Order: sequence, then C-alpha cells, then structure tokens
Amino acid sequence: MPEGDTVWQTASRLHGALAGKVLIRSDLRVPRLATADLTGRTVLEVTSRGKHLLTRVEGGLTLHSHLRMDGSWKVYENGRRWSGGPGHQIRAILGTTDRTAVGYRLPVLELLRTTDEHRAVGHLGPDLLGPDWDPGRALANLLQDPARPLGEALLDQRNLAGIGNVYKSELCFLLGVTPWLPVGDLPAERAAKLPGLAKKLLETNRDRPIRTTTGRRGQDLFVYGRAPRPCLRCHTSVRVADQGDGSRERPTYWCPICQPGPAPATPPPGRSRTN
Repeated sequence: MPEGDTVWQTASRLHGALAGKVLIRSDLRVPRLATADLTGRTVLEVTSRGKHLLTRVEGGLTLHSHLRMDGSWKVYENGRRWSGGPGHQIRAILGTTDRTAVGYRLPVLELLRTTDEHRAVGHLGPDLLGPDWDPGRALANLLQDPARPLGEALLDQRNLAGIGNVYKSELCFLLGVTPWLPVGDLPAERAAKLPGLAKKLLETNRDRPIRTTTGRRGQDLFVYGRAPRPCLRCHTSVRVADQGDGSRERPTYWCPICQPGPAPATPPPGRSRTN
C-alpha cells in the first residue's frame, strides 16, 4: 500500500533514472494529455510531497501523479520486457536513451506549470519526509478538531502528509490508544511524541524493501493485517473494523488490551467483519 515512505522510494528511483537526461519518448495516456509531448525536454528532478509525485522537466513543467491504492511507477533498462501489468493499464511512459519509466494504473496524472504546483499539493500539511517538516505545526493541525477520532485525523493529509492506513494503525498501537479516541483526549505526553514517532517510522522505512514497525524479522507489523492473530505484546486476538477518513471506509486494526479506549463492536475472532 503506497504511503509516504513508498512514494519517497518511488521518487528516488525515478530521479536516479531520469534526472539530468533528455526524454526521447513521452506518451501520456489520459485523454486530457493526449496531445502533450515532453520529448526533447530534460528531466530536472523527481521529488515526493507526501503521497504525491512531482516530475519537473525543462521549460517550467511538472508532471504530477498520485498512486493512491493501486498505482505504480516501474523503471526498466531499454530492451528489457515490461512487467508491471497489461498494456491497457499503462498511463505514462517517459523514456531516455538508457531507461524507461512506465506508470501503471495511475489514478491521477496531470501536467502543470511548475509555478502552479500549489494547485496539486498546496493543501498538504507538513511532509514527514520533506524539507518543510514542522512537528509543532503538525501537532497543532491534528489538535484543531479535538472531537475527531485520531485515526481519521492521521489520515487527513491536510494535517500532516505521508501517513496511510498501515501507519495509522501502527501509530495508534505504539501510542497505546484506539484509532477511535478523540484527538483531544490523547494524553498530553503521548500527543507530544506523536509527530516525532511518525517521522521516525517513515524515515526508518524509506530505504527498506519491506516495511517494518517492530524490528522483528517475519513479524513486521504490530497489528495491521494481523486480525485475528494474537497481539505480539499481550497475545490477545487483534481486532479489525472499518473506520472512515472522510472519503472512504478503511480496515483498521487494534489490540483491545494494549489499546484501551472507544472502539466499535466487532465480530468474534475468526469471523468476517460486516462492511
């Protein structure tokens, strides 16, 4: 699942393959960009902003993309067979003399003036992996709606940019509270350490092929995806229920013993949750 660390890795990979090189192939396969052609332009840099990717090219243009749930960018040496999915799922191709970047299943793809990037990412809060990171501002953003459930507030990219559903569940576990706890009820000492803990998790994982929050080989995550298996700390069955983030319901995992607080009723372990 692409979150801030995954998108940072993607930006780093694309930057290494494209930056400083002239595009000899440009194919943007979305209707609004059907006539756009970046051929002959030099790629200046590829960077991430939260979960957004910004590919800046010569001439003051930026190709903005977002992976959401299923999108991906793959880089291939020229002559190598592409293997990221069927051809009809390709949304973008950017090629140089030695490598080609292929964007699969990209739900967001638009070409902007670089000076207009704020139209795509200006709403974002401080980026956990970016130069604008400001833990005080991030915490203030989270606390501005004290009645909002913590899990929803963490997913709101206007508060801080880069956290997705996996880190939401893992952060709440490490803080020892349920994702349904109102943000304003989070004990002050735990609220104070939240921004630093979130940044540490993403920084630790931005260079890892497999995301981990536990440091244990083969047991990479404390609660996410583990229901109804036992909690790694207390051995109680991990639970799962849906939680909204303002746009969609997402499966949310927690331990009822290690994370006391408000939570929805859930089916007994081993039975599917209702959607």
